[in-house]
Amino acid sequence: MKKKIIFCLIPILIIVLIIFGKIIFDKNTSNGLTKIKLAEVTHSSFYAPLYIAIENGYFEEEGLEIELILTPGADKVSAAVLSNDVQIGFAGAESAIYVYEQQEKDYLQLFSGLTKRDGQFIVARNDYDDFKLEDLYDKSILVGRSTGMPALNFLNALKNNNIDINKINADYSVEFAALSGSFIGGNGDFVNLFEPNATALEKEGYGKVVASVGMLSGEVPYTAFYARKSYIENNENIINSFVKAIDKGLKYTLKNDANTIAKDIINQFPDTSIEDLTLMIERYQKYDTWLESPFIDEKLFTNLEEFLIDFELLDDYVPFSDLVNNFHEK
Repeated sequence: MKKKIIFCLIPILIIVLIIFGKIIFDKNTSNGLTKIKLAEVTHSSFYAPLYIAIENGYFEEEGLEIELILTPGADKVSAAVLSNDVQIGFAGAESAIYVYEQQEKDYLQLFSGLTKRDGQFIVARNDYDDFKLEDLYDKSILVGRSTGMPALNFLNALKNNNIDINKINADYSVEFAALSGSFIGGNGDFVNLFEPNATALEKEGYGKVVASVGMLSGEVPYTAFYARKSYIENNENIINSFVKAIDKGLKYTLKNDANTIAKDIINQFPDTSIEDLTLMIERYQKYDTWLESPFIDEKLFTNLEEFLIDFELLDDYVPFSDLVNNFHEK
């Protein structure tokens, strides 16, 4: 009798498992694609290779569907990854270092780079025929959060050019996402902005782009992709596929002209004209912004650590092999 009952229950159990498996499958895939939630620190043409990978279908070619979630502030991106609200974060590499320094057991691990220098531009309220960093003396400049990559790279640019920060009124009180609005509202003689905000302010007559922070600060793994260490260990195929898509996006961006790239990613910037987007991308091309591959170079990582140490945000170097997993080399 027991055998008959067991025999009858087996088909029911199989059906339940199939249904349960299908629910899990449907939750994580769409048309055979694995869904990935990606938190980006800001939405800018600075990240053109990422948007190329999305718009040109490179992620789909690798079996992935990307849900892009704007999450202003690197601290908020890292918090979203740590809380498992998203699988992957895209922000300044320093945020992963900060988490590691907090003795987080399942810390954030960088697995792909995208940009190799700061993407900010110094925007002046008044025009300068021949701007020099000394023109910032006795003036105020909106910089953003003091421990974020934008502020740190700006300070490093000053240090590299022997500029006395004490002679400049650097304002760290305005949130990153509110910098443009604050400047338009009359705060600051200068402001550091990414595209499309820098060009938007120029077009509206509020300021003039006078310098590239990235060229003045030097090369670092400025914005990179990271995930929890455990997620990377348990999802190597997904991470490898993600990196391959980014690699395709980088290669395409580097070999094509700004107008071609602008036309490819215009859907990401529906309120921007092709002409303006082309200008923004030309600026980033001019200043050699993007990596040639997703590889995160140890020297660039050390450059970042060195100015974190200089600004007393890091006591000592952290292990490169712990923080960085260059998947595309495997």
